[in-house]
Amino acid sequence: MEAKKNYITTEELNQHNKLGDLWISIQGKVYNVSDWVKDHPGGDAPLLNLAGQDVTDAFTAYHPGTAWKYLDKFFTGYHLEDFKVSEVSKDYRKLASEFAKMGLFEKKGHGTMYTLLSVVVMLSLVVYGVLRSESVFVHLCCGLLLGFLWVQSAYVGHDSGHYQIMSSPRFNRVAQILAGNCLTGISIAWWKWTHNAHHIACNSLDHDPDLQHIPVFAVSSKLFHSITSCFYGRKLEFDPLARFLVSYQHFTFYPIMIVGRINLFIQTFLLLFSRRRVPQRGLNILGILVFWTWFPLLVSCLPNWTERVMFVIASFAVTSIQHIQFCLNHFSANVYVGPPSGNDWFEKQTGGTLDIACSSWMDWFYGGLQFQLEHHLFPRLPRCQLRKVSPIVQDLCKKHNLPYRSLSFWAANLSTFRTLKTAALQARDMASPVPKNLVWEALNTHG
Repeated sequence: MEAKKNYITTEELNQHNKLGDLWISIQGKVYNVSDWVKDHPGGDAPLLNLAGQDVTDAFTAYHPGTAWKYLDKFFTGYHLEDFKVSEVSKDYRKLASEFAKMGLFEKKGHGTMYTLLSVVVMLSLVVYGVLRSESVFVHLCCGLLLGFLWVQSAYVGHDSGHYQIMSSPRFNRVAQILAGNCLTGISIAWWKWTHNAHHIACNSLDHDPDLQHIPVFAVSSKLFHSITSCFYGRKLEFDPLARFLVSYQHFTFYPIMIVGRINLFIQTFLLLFSRRRVPQRGLNILGILVFWTWFPLLVSCLPNWTERVMFVIASFAVTSIQHIQFCLNHFSANVYVGPPSGNDWFEKQTGGTLDIACSSWMDWFYGGLQFQLEHHLFPRLPRCQLRKVSPIVQDLCKKHNLPYRSLSFWAANLSTFRTLKTAALQARDMASPVPKNLVWEALNTHG
């Protein structure tokens, strides 16, 4: 005789939405993950953002089939009484299941091996050029090549952070630390902390850290109300300085991207030496020390300070292309305020994401992330499979009347520029209640 099921309503589930009392639902079964949140490999942000909700779509996206067997130990004994599945979610889950049966999540190709090989070759050429040549032009080229090395290495770190690109979890962690911490100076722990939150709360102004750039940038006038960042736990003050900087953000966007890497270095140090619980803190710090040993030594081998500054700026300038690309994928897409909803997870990903159209021979340049929507919907899918599934995702979006935006690199830049300019002009609105400082008044006396 089948045991009687115990039920709770969605409203009751919603009440368990905070640290110490955190419940979620997956396919109608309710789980208590209050204690698990501190050990969750993806960090606490994804669970906190979706706390008290049905998270089936997000769970499907981020976990392999083997993860389902671990859920039983968290089962509360309750089922969701008013559990419903939207038509788009049904199709999405069916698609994910089909991809799994086709083995697409396991067929990773040889892209990572080729990228790692190219990184080794580029690093050898950079070191050789700096140490063996006396030509200023060669040193400039070495700086540019180092920047491109960082770009490609970051793609490896990104891929290894999302799925197993190596034969075992241990080797995968080694790839993360080498590609991220040791080669680029950016902690994989910091990347996971922010990136997982970004994926779950894609383009939420108060939950997605990738849109929280006050006082320098604001993609929406909604940020002018000094909203509170639920990720950083602080208020994003839209003060006179922020208003002044945002008012010219469409002009400062590209120059700031050139030195944007400095901010990533700072964010890495702030996290690793904070009081937050950081997984593998010691290993991450060791990897950062490796970077801050070899990179300054390499720069010091250049003959004078003029060439040293030139070398560093050249390397940073190249990486700005990657920083710009990441902004293009989201800055001009739809935004919202509030936590993500598990019930419209698919819709939020399509609304907040923009693809970059390019020929297949350019896939190596973008690291697969030109298929940003496909990556957000299936984050464990290896980059070599993204172009293959793109037409299927387009059909699904068309079927459910959801946006699928794919622009050329140039058109995406124009779209981002328009978004920044629109927000900048809104920030200049003299009727805004934000007080003006003297610099603002001096520059805008004549309109």
